[in-house]
Amino acid sequence: MRKVLVVILLLLIGGVIVADRLGVRMAEDEIAKQVATQYRLDARPKVDIHGFPFLTQAIGGEYDRIDVTLGNWTEQNVTVNDASLRLTGVQAPLADVVNGNSSQIAVRNATASALVPYSVVQKYAPRDVRDISASGSNLQARVAGSFLGVRVSGDLVASIKATPQGIAVTPQSVSSGSARIPLATLRERYTFVIPSRNLLPMGARLSDIEVTPQGLRVAATVDDVKLENLSKS
Repeated sequence: MRKVLVVILLLLIGGVIVADRLGVRMAEDEIAKQVATQYRLDARPKVDIHGFPFLTQAIGGEYDRIDVTLGNWTEQNVTVNDASLRLTGVQAPLADVVNGNSSQIAVRNATASALVPYSVVQKYAPRDVRDISASGSNLQARVAGSFLGVRVSGDLVASIKATPQGIAVTPQSVSSGSARIPLATLRERYTFVIPSRNLLPMGARLSDIEVTPQGLRVAATVDDVKLENLSKS
């Protein structure tokens, strides 16, 4: 009898695990569908609901962490790579998830990240700034143009900074034969901003920027927001 009970118990546990994994797949699919609808995506994103057991989270309507991988993200003809969302403290009543109702799904904290390729940075740079790439924690580029009747040709090193408007790129040095032009004047000419509104799948203010060989890794965080409002945050 004891062996029979053990077998039954194991089968029950296995059944709960199967039901748990089936439930999490259904929920991930529903969230992917809602996110794709909110952001008008051509393909559904990859969604991972963390935590075990899932059924306990589903019944309680609160999830510890949900990761949404969007991949390439395009907004107003600007494409960034490796776009993703990390949602923590998600409050999603089971009935709302099942019925596809996102109006009451709240998120305690949402962090978006993406890689901005240098081709995008180039779009916002002055016309005579070329070949933008990484130089440690700064950017480097070639300058070739004319300013105030003086030929400007050489190397530019610029710092980056998060601002309310986006990523500010500010020259720190320009090594060229243009010694007659003050650095402050060159900074004014070659400073530019990459607007943040097109860089991430939510319009929150940038909280972090990292220079990498592939581009600028950017992140933004917003607290206490509804899922349906993430695209308007």
